Amino acid sequence: MLRRPKSGDSEADLLRDQEQFLASGVPPAVTVVRRPDKRRGDPGVGDGESPDTDGIRDVVTIADLPDEIPSLTPTPSKKSRFKANRVRFEDADPEAELDRCDTHVTAVLSKIVERDTSTVPVSIPPFTSAAFPRVFHRSEVEDKRKGLGPGARGKKSIFAQKIAAQKAKEKSLTSCDDSEAHCPSLGAQGSDYLPGVSMETESPHLGSEVHDGKEMSRLVSGQGLSQQDGSSEAQKIHEENQAKLQSLPQSEVLEMQKTLLVQLDPRLVDFVRSHKSQGPSKVTSAPSQREQPGEQTASKTLDPLEEDMEHFGTDSVPLPPITEQDLPIQPKKEWLHMNKLEPEKLEWMRDQPAPRKRGTRKAMQARFSFDGTLIPPTEDLPTHLGLHHHGDEPELAGYSLQELFLLCRSQVIQQRSLALTTLAHIIAKARAGDFACSVRGSVLSTLLDAGLVFLLRFALDDSVEGVMAAAVHALRSLLVSPEDEESLDSTFSWYLGMSAFPLLPFAQEEEEEDEGDVDLEDTPKETAKEKEEKKPDHDVAQADVVKGLLKMKLLPRLRYILEVVWPPPRTVLDVLEILIRIARHSPASATQVLDCPRLMETVMSHFLPCSWTPRDPPTCLHGLPVPAAMKLLRVLAGAGRHACARLLNNLGGRERLSRFLSMEPCELPLAPEEALRIGTEALRLWAVAAGYGQACDLYRDLYPILVKALQSVPRAWPPTNPLWPLELQRAQALVTLLTHVTHTAGCHQDLQAALASPEESECPPPPVVEWSHVTGLQRPLLASLKGCIKTLGDPSRRESSVSLLPSLLLYQGAYYSQLHLQNSFRPVECLQELEALTSDVLLPLLSHQAVCSLIDRLRSCSALCNPLSCCPSTEAVASLPGFRSSGRRPALSLASSSSPLPFLTALCYLLEAVTRIHKGIVHKFSSLLLSDLMSGYLRACCKATPTLTPSSAWLLRHEHHLLYLLLKLAHRLMPVSPEVAKQASLYHQAALSLLPWLLPGSEHMAHDLFSSIIFNSDFMPEGRCGGPEAADLSDLQLKEGCCPSQPPLGPLLRDACAHLPSLRGCYLTHLAYMEPAVLRSRNLHLGRTPYIWSWFLSEASGPALPADWPFLPLVSLYERVGVPGGGDVRVESLPPASLESVTHCLQWLLLLESWRESCLAAVLPAAKLARLSCLFLCSSDLFLERPVQRLTWALLRTLCHPRQFAALDLAAPLPGLASFHDLYSALLSQFEAVSFGDPLFGCFILLPLQRRFSATMRLAVFGEHVGLLRSLGVQLRQLPVPLEAFTFPPEDSLPLLRLYFRSLVTGALRQPWCPVLYVVALVHLNSFIFSLEPVSQEVEAARQSLLRKTYYLTDEALKNHLLLFKLPSQQDELGFQIYDCLPPTRARRLESVLDMGKGQSEGARQGCDGVP
Repeated sequence: MLRRPKSGDSEADLLRDQEQFLASGVPPAVTVVRRPDKRRGDPGVGDGESPDTDGIRDVVTIADLPDEIPSLTPTPSKKSRFKANRVRFEDADPEAELDRCDTHVTAVLSKIVERDTSTVPVSIPPFTSAAFPRVFHRSEVEDKRKGLGPGARGKKSIFAQKIAAQKAKEKSLTSCDDSEAHCPSLGAQGSDYLPGVSMETESPHLGSEVHDGKEMSRLVSGQGLSQQDGSSEAQKIHEENQAKLQSLPQSEVLEMQKTLLVQLDPRLVDFVRSHKSQGPSKVTSAPSQREQPGEQTASKTLDPLEEDMEHFGTDSVPLPPITEQDLPIQPKKEWLHMNKLEPEKLEWMRDQPAPRKRGTRKAMQARFSFDGTLIPPTEDLPTHLGLHHHGDEPELAGYSLQELFLLCRSQVIQQRSLALTTLAHIIAKARAGDFACSVRGSVLSTLLDAGLVFLLRFALDDSVEGVMAAAVHALRSLLVSPEDEESLDSTFSWYLGMSAFPLLPFAQEEEEEDEGDVDLEDTPKETAKEKEEKKPDHDVAQADVVKGLLKMKLLPRLRYILEVVWPPPRTVLDVLEILIRIARHSPASATQVLDCPRLMETVMSHFLPCSWTPRDPPTCLHGLPVPAAMKLLRVLAGAGRHACARLLNNLGGRERLSRFLSMEPCELPLAPEEALRIGTEALRLWAVAAGYGQACDLYRDLYPILVKALQSVPRAWPPTNPLWPLELQRAQALVTLLTHVTHTAGCHQDLQAALASPEESECPPPPVVEWSHVTGLQRPLLASLKGCIKTLGDPSRRESSVSLLPSLLLYQGAYYSQLHLQNSFRPVECLQELEALTSDVLLPLLSHQAVCSLIDRLRSCSALCNPLSCCPSTEAVASLPGFRSSGRRPALSLASSSSPLPFLTALCYLLEAVTRIHKGIVHKFSSLLLSDLMSGYLRACCKATPTLTPSSAWLLRHEHHLLYLLLKLAHRLMPVSPEVAKQASLYHQAALSLLPWLLPGSEHMAHDLFSSIIFNSDFMPEGRCGGPEAADLSDLQLKEGCCPSQPPLGPLLRDACAHLPSLRGCYLTHLAYMEPAVLRSRNLHLGRTPYIWSWFLSEASGPALPADWPFLPLVSLYERVGVPGGGDVRVESLPPASLESVTHCLQWLLLLESWRESCLAAVLPAAKLARLSCLFLCSSDLFLERPVQRLTWALLRTLCHPRQFAALDLAAPLPGLASFHDLYSALLSQFEAVSFGDPLFGCFILLPLQRRFSATMRLAVFGEHVGLLRSLGVQLRQLPVPLEAFTFPPEDSLPLLRLYFRSLVTGALRQPWCPVLYVVALVHLNSFIFSLEPVSQEVEAARQSLLRKTYYLTDEALKNHLLLFKLPSQQDELGFQIYDCLPPTRARRLESVLDMGKGQSEGARQGCDGVP
């Protein structure tokens, strides 16, 4: 075997290998073939050239090159469908055929022929006397660019300009010689006639130029062809193109030109344009003086390309080149290298052009000033403002978000600081809604998607204090909403105002992929915390901004800034506000703030010192009390009783309370505003602690100070005093504190008894404050209440009185709610005291004009009646929830100082506490409920459809309190006030509407409404005042259309009304899973402070009760024992009392559908049908029980009412159900297994088969479950819906029509077995086979085939039914009417189809006979 050469072989090795190769005699892989040139004739003839040299060219042939490209991956060979149809001759040469059809690259590479260069002229370099080009100075070269505008392309060096000048000179000399040689007779006088010749010369066509009097193509030159044929072929091609263009109309030429401009590469278009501009004609250089105006217009319209270029060029007018006069400083001669002006280097020194006023509606990039204001693109601002220092669009003022993000990462400190400050201003204005009408989309969402969180977090790590402060300010603008904090502070003294929802994003259902389910049973599942830790920071921040910042170690960095850096006052306040926002996020976030090392110690020691030296003005807040720090303690204390205990006992919170509350605000060495603010926050912190039953020992120590402060509560503050809002907030916080202390003292007796009882194992210790310690507070606070009522008539003092009244009324309600539980309670004295309170305070208050005006404003300020007032703003971000809203009404209108909600809620709370003790004075308060304004408000609430958002949840919760207390008052008044009893239906409707709206934390109210109002027969007067009789009358009117087996509705309603207490017990039993939440909510509502664990409510991800809660017993039974796949026959699987539970559920549903239909309006009819269908999947015989049958028939009748029947949509997404088709498949299997031909079950099977619903369910019946047609014996009169719902419009599903026909022919579908579907199949098949509408060829063939098969049926009855069908009729025995004979139209149709079939069959037979 021969050895192959290697890279390291020497020349001797290569020679040795060559000798071995030649000695072996192996043929070489490459053969050199010498072929003569056919274009030059035979070699050596007539020219004396050697045939072995010039006449023979080299041809390289590659022998081993494959004909096809080898495949990278082995694949089976493809078979051609047309190979068998090709004609082949026996004498055909396969090799020649292959050479003719081969288009592969190897067909070219195998034969490489040299290009003919024999006729190519060779240009000899010109002779020169100098050995090298002459050296020239740059001053000798004239700058050719002076005449060009700044928009001229290309820059030539001085050397290139000199060489170009020399070439132009030589070319001009050559052209002169040529002209003299061609025109010797003209001489010197001939030049005078050249312009005349050019004037008479015809202008060339589009894309042409003139050479030697000939019109030549500008692009096609013929280069590469032989010299004889090249020019002629190019001229021929050019003439053909011109003839084609002239034959086309001008509009078509322009249209094709536009098409080419769109399709061609822009670089190729630029090349053509440059080639055109570089090749002007010599002869036509002079303008034609004989050209008419019309010709000028024609010449312009013939070339729209130039016109488009001019049009686009006008959009940016080039500026003239800069001159020395335009320079701000004139250059001097002694300056180095300034003797020659270079305009392109001085363009940046000239003034920017004025912004153009564009009349387009196209969106433009938003630009902002340094204060965050959006700058219009047409506004012309001076350049000294510093708003033009950016790269893009330098004539426009302002900075875009992209440029600001870039500046945030600049190496220049001032640029980073300025960019972060500008971003802070932009974010603040965006949250305020300033860009809602000017910017498309959300600014905050855009910034967050661009990575703003990470940008700010990185900027916080900057070592420069200024950049750090700007980053803190920007982060505060992003996280903190001043409106939210103001609203939460204003609602602190409302009824249960201390409790609030955490500012968490709404829970989103995430699809978790189960990885490796096999052999993972022993592997412990990851907790939510572990999954959260494994997520990257970007994913966490995208779902929750606060949680993402906590994951990025924000708290240690803020602690470092406060402890080490000692920033300026504004940065300190920003850091404290950020910490407050993080604490409001969730109890877990508040715990992280407490657990951060040295963070709270730094706050306590630096910003809440017990002793300090006042500074005026304070240049540094370190060492001074800061109200924001006290507010941070209050928010952290609301996260839980353990967090509050840590703040009070471990971090020195108790000492701070004593320090700031032991003195009057005016005695503190602080500014008056700061002293009032920190005193108010201290009282609120103490109120939160008292809400847990903590810090009550301070009450005994500071009792004299509290009593002294109470004496100033009724004092009137003039509105002109700037401190009166702060004084008012302090008074509200003081009364709120005393209210919680009173609740705590009321629990002392029970806790003391529970502590002594051996049965109570887990019981909190009794508080140190007793009931006797707080009894002395009621009289001074009652005097303050009377004083506020007296000042309601004074317009100047009304606002402050209305703001303070809710706190005073809540205290009175808390006092009387705990009084009757004490051992020292004296009933007689208490009743007399309540009567005096009613006559002196409550009745005058109810009849006051100011209260009437508040009731009048209630409906207009309601969040329930005006859902648009709580809709999220355009800048609402799901990952950063807040209370900011936008709507037609002012945001947070219920939380304003003039809101009627806090006053009316506190008043109803006091009335509830009073009427619980003294039932004899209840009737005196009926005027509140009987007023037209309050009745109108309740009716509006019954019709409301609120939406749950972060901005509406906290407002809706407070309005729910008012509705609940109004209903409790109505419950007290029902037995004693006939006028109130007349509106019982309204109150029952309001209670039913309120139930599905209640949010987490209101479970006690739901339980109380279930126990007292929902199932109370007094609130359902229809059961006693002719409701069942009216139902019987409606049954008599519909008797002819109903099936005799369907029971009357009246007795069912009477029986349901008689079992209302049992219904209540059934639903309370099924709501037992809510018992822990009910107990926590009860402790909040009843003021059992030692049992309260946190003032943070559960996450407001949805209502406490589902909207379809009336179906709860039925759905819970299905979830326990039902089989999703259907076909269950396990009778023993039913739990005890299941029949009774299902009966009670159906009875309650019947009552609601009959008399309270609007309460179930939130439940879609399809959802109702799905919930009722669960009844058949729970057991094999539950639906056969007589009470269940009767009630389900009645509910099916109400569900098929025309109003609900029209709204039935089975394709809509249903809560708790993947798809209705899956449920229907389970129903079909269950019907085949256990139905026994039950007509009720059959109606539930037939309802989804209506024509307007999806055909997939009809295909499932006639395809997969065709066996159930044997037992689906629902009669036409038993149908709860009209038969037209199944027969109109005609069926257009061809597979379904074939299934109809197959089931009829095979006998699976018969009239005695399944009358309804038999008629349906006849209607659709008859309409299909005799239809004359134009359809596709496939459908027409199917029509003819089915009609032909129908004609040849052997079953004469079925054949007559299909051919002679007339129309459906539920009154006839068969369910339809038929013709006596075939109508003429059908007869002609049948005859044409049969004749066509015979013709086709005969043609097919003849074709078969002709085959040999």
